[in-house]
Order: sequence, then C-alpha cells, then structure tokens
Amino acid sequence: MTKSYLGRNTSSVQVRNPMTNFCAIVLAAGEGIRMGAEHSKLLHPVLGRPMIYYPVNLCLRLGAHGVFVVAGTELEAVAVKEALAGQAVQFLEHGGPNGMVHAVLQAEAMVTDVGGTVLIFSGDTPPLREKTIRALLDTHHTVGAVATVVTAPLPEPNGRVRILRDMVGPSTCIVDEIEATPRERQITEVNTGCYCIARPLLFGALREIARSPGREEFSLRQLVEVFTKWGMPVHAVAVADPIEVMGINTPAELAQATAILRQRIHERLMSNGVTLLDPTTTYIDATVQVGSDTVIYPGVTLEGTTTIGSGCILYPHCRLRDSQLGDGVTVLDGSVILQSDVAADCIIGPYAHLRPGSRLQRKAKVGNFCEVKKAVIGEGSKVPHLSYIGDATLGAKVNIGAGTITCNFDGFAKHQTLIEDDVFVGSNTNLVAPVNVGKGAIIAAGSTITDRVPPDAVAFGRAPQVTKEGRATATRQKRQAMAPPKADED
Repeated sequence: MTKSYLGRNTSSVQVRNPMTNFCAIVLAAGEGIRMGAEHSKLLHPVLGRPMIYYPVNLCLRLGAHGVFVVAGTELEAVAVKEALAGQAVQFLEHGGPNGMVHAVLQAEAMVTDVGGTVLIFSGDTPPLREKTIRALLDTHHTVGAVATVVTAPLPEPNGRVRILRDMVGPSTCIVDEIEATPRERQITEVNTGCYCIARPLLFGALREIARSPGREEFSLRQLVEVFTKWGMPVHAVAVADPIEVMGINTPAELAQATAILRQRIHERLMSNGVTLLDPTTTYIDATVQVGSDTVIYPGVTLEGTTTIGSGCILYPHCRLRDSQLGDGVTVLDGSVILQSDVAADCIIGPYAHLRPGSRLQRKAKVGNFCEVKKAVIGEGSKVPHLSYIGDATLGAKVNIGAGTITCNFDGFAKHQTLIEDDVFVGSNTNLVAPVNVGKGAIIAAGSTITDRVPPDAVAFGRAPQVTKEGRATATRQKRQAMAPPKADED
C-alpha cells in the first residue's frame, strides 16, 4: 500500500450543529474468535445492552437518515437482528469475496436518497461519544472534504495504520505498518477505521479497491489511497482518548470499555443528585433509572429495566433486576429483587428475596430471610421474617408471623391463597392453598389451615397438647439404659 495524503489535522475545529443529511453504515460482521465465545462478539452484553446497540443508538440519536447494519453469516445476521429488535435499522449481509468492501457496496442502492454523506464505523465501539461523531460530521462539512477519518494516539500501535503529519506543508499521509520505515513505526497516531465520506464518490472508490490487481485482501482503509490517486485530499479528526474508537476484540478490552461506560453512568447519576458512596464497587446498567436524593451503598447491582424512585436507600450488596421501586423505599443488606414492583415507603430485607411477579403496596414490609413469589403484599402489611409467601394476595395491614408459609403447590399445580385486610397470622403457620382467610381473622400459632376461615374468626389447626407430669426423669433413665457402653479410655 502506498502512502496516501490527507488534509491537515482539523481536531481543533469548533463543533457546531451536526449535519443531518447523512446516513450510517455500522460494521457488525466478524466472529470475534479472540473473545472465546461461539456467538458474535457484537452480542456480548455491555451494561445491560448488546455491544452493537451502542453505535446504532448513537447514529439514531444524531438523526441519521438511515442506519444500515452489516452482519456476517446468515446465522449471525439473525442474532444481530434479534439484538436490535425495535430499532429503526436495516440489515445487510456481509457475503462476497471482498469482505467489508463488498458489504458496503451492497448498501449503494439503499443509501441513494438518504443523505449526501456516509458515516462508516465498527459496531464494536460502545464507548464512542456523541461529541466525537458530531466533530467528525462538522469537520467534514466545514472543510468540504471528500472523506474525513478519525485518528487517535495509541501508546502501543503495533499492527496499526500510522498517520504521518507534515509539520511544514499543507498535507499529511497515512501508511500501513508493513510498508512503514522504522522511524514511521515509532509514530503513535493511528487510523481508527471511522470514516465520513461523500456519498457520490464512495461507491466508485470502493469499486477501485475491488478491481485492484494483486490484492490479497480488501480493506476500507484503502479508500484513502484511492482518493489520493484521484487528487482528493482526505482530512482527519483526532480524538484524545483512543478507547473510544479502538474497538473490542478480547475479554480484557471488553472489561476496559465496560469500566469506562460505568464511570460515565455514575457521573451522570451523581450530577443528578444520586449519592454513590463507593462508585468503584457499584454496578449500574445503562438501562437503569435512579431518582434524586437516593443513596446507594457499596456492592449494589442494578440491572435491566430497573427504576429507582427518589429518596430511596439501597444498603450494601443488594441486587435488583427489571424492577420498579417507588419513592422512599429502603432495601436492606443482601436483598435480591427480580421483576417486581415496590410502592413508596416500603422496607425490604435484610436478606429478603422478591422473586418475579411480586408486588408490594405502600408501606409494606418484607423482612429478613423472607421469600415472596408472584404475590401481592397489601398496604401496611408485614412479612417480618423467615416466611415464604407465594401465589398469594394479602390485603392491607396483615401481619404474618415468623415461619409462616403458603403451601401453594400440591405436586401437580399451583394454587392461590387469599388473606383479607387486618388478618393476624401466628408464627409457624401452614396455609394450604387454595384457601381464603376472611377480614380481621386470627390464626393461632402452629396451625395448619386447610379450610376457609370466616371474617373475624379465630382458627386453630393443630393437634392438642398432651402433658405427662413427672415423666422426664423416667425418660432420661430409659435412654441411659439403652445407650451402648463407652469404650475404655487409655
């Protein structure tokens, strides 16, 4: 590959409103073998979303007139489509003998009427910032470039295409490492593979690459060479942080990118009035929302579509996924809440488990070592400790004693328990569903309830106590007589 000339560095261009007359091609092909996974690397989750979601969503936020995702194999294309379900994108298959060049050529007929500029970049760049693409589009428009490329400094640029800048003349150049001189290989500014290209010239240049004799591979970076041959300089925009555009190819790079996105999420939340006592041990997905004045202790994990209201307190090592908490909720240490709705001013934990389908109404309490599954805990009701409430509906101001369980499964099907308002359930009670307990009723401790309890009734469901006075001594003597003799001790 010959050295190809670019325009002078334009990284200092003042960013204005981005061009709206552009479309985007996101490259999502490649097996990602170095990730050590069987599926496409673009499907790896990054803070609650697949990796490919981030660049696609970035293009949509910027108002691209068409976003085209280039997938690889047919099976990979199906998986990427599923990951982007609901997004306003179109898909192209990789295919063909010429790799990405062929793939981008497939978009020619589709982008004719969707913009005068084509943005092309990789789908493995979730840390890419909106301001970087805005600067790229603005620079491309301002200087009237045929093409503009994003560059970045890289401390260890081995294997990368170098950017050579002429400190005196009006141009710089780009050189592949294999053809670079030893001095040129010491340069740390590299091509990132993120391009902005004038649509009327893009596809003609791609055909020049595809027809070039002696090529063993066809790369989009060869566009720079084609434009130089045509006498059209290519301009550049430099980013300060290379992690934005360097791509993810290994689990270590995935962890690095995830850490950067985590930090951005934490900064956004804290700027909105959320207190994170130790952000380094707090894990919050990009899909999570947290209200102001909420305090989050170390070790908390918030996943999926979780929404936290204002003024909540989440104590250490809680985990919430796809759940909604109202204002003023307290979640004590070690609690797990999954796909559940918790109204305002509730208290949960410590070490409570709300399984999917749980609903806590205002001021309800589920205490330590309790499990709730697909059940409603009414307003002001309490399940303080060591209980299981499943497939049940509790009214308001119900008190559940320690060790109470709803026996909801008979070995064949699940059944419902209904407990009306103001019921008191004594400790160590078994409620064998299906069963109803009427308003204001009292269940005696240690009962097994199998039939309906009417309102305002007291129900006993236990065997009568039998007491035989003076039998304890005789019982101990009998046990001692039956005990085997002890072996002699040395």
